[in-house]
Amino acid sequence: MRKLIAIILLLTTFNAFPQNAFTTGEYFKFRIHYGVVNAGYATLEVKEALRNGKKIHHVVGKGYTTGMTKFFFKVDDTYESYFDKATGKPYQHLRKIDEGGYEKHQEAYFQQANNTVTVKDRKKNKEKTYTVPEHVQDVVSAFYYLRNHKDIDKLKVGESISLDMFFDDEVIKFKLKFVGREDLKTKFGTVSSMIFRPMVQAGRVFKEEESLTVWVSDDENKVPLRIKASLAVGSLKADLDSYRGLAHPFTVKKK
Repeated sequence: MRKLIAIILLLTTFNAFPQNAFTTGEYFKFRIHYGVVNAGYATLEVKEALRNGKKIHHVVGKGYTTGMTKFFFKVDDTYESYFDKATGKPYQHLRKIDEGGYEKHQEAYFQQANNTVTVKDRKKNKEKTYTVPEHVQDVVSAFYYLRNHKDIDKLKVGESISLDMFFDDEVIKFKLKFVGREDLKTKFGTVSSMIFRPMVQAGRVFKEEESLTVWVSDDENKVPLRIKASLAVGSLKADLDSYRGLAHPFTVKKK
């Protein structure tokens, strides 16, 4: 089950700004199932921080296993991102994970003016600076950027939105493909949704490039409702379990 919670944190938040699909105080909690087993939970919360006297977004994502699952494979992950409210560009990204004994603690500092990222490895006490493309995102800010993208509602089936994302000491060409729309049954009722497939690397964790499917509400919030993943060893599903602090009314077609 290594990296399962990390997958949820990477994919549960689908922003060019300032569409305002989200706001300070937004909070999501997801229930994660590995096959038929209730494996754990993931949370995402939009907070506010100050940088040089300027108010910026601070998103905190956490994932953890529960019940019997944590005895077989304990996961305790934290992902954080600090990014600009007006442009969506990241300033700082933190990744602190413990997945079945595999641990990593890194902080990345983005210098957008000269297109570099300095990564500090807290466990190895090392530091390295990387050259990155203009407008690069971190793994958390990327999905908030996509969620609020000006073209998200204009996509036709089969069309995609792409961006450069810095993750695990490298730049990843990330693509989000629009699959279609459907009425999705959730614990809150039936919700109109948009379906997306993030293009991922096949072989290490996923069966193939299009092993992930993500449902988001077809409204101004673009609330992440469900994720399904076909993994090399089984399947994973995450459903929205609770929420608060949305920027706009959450539309439910029927209870």
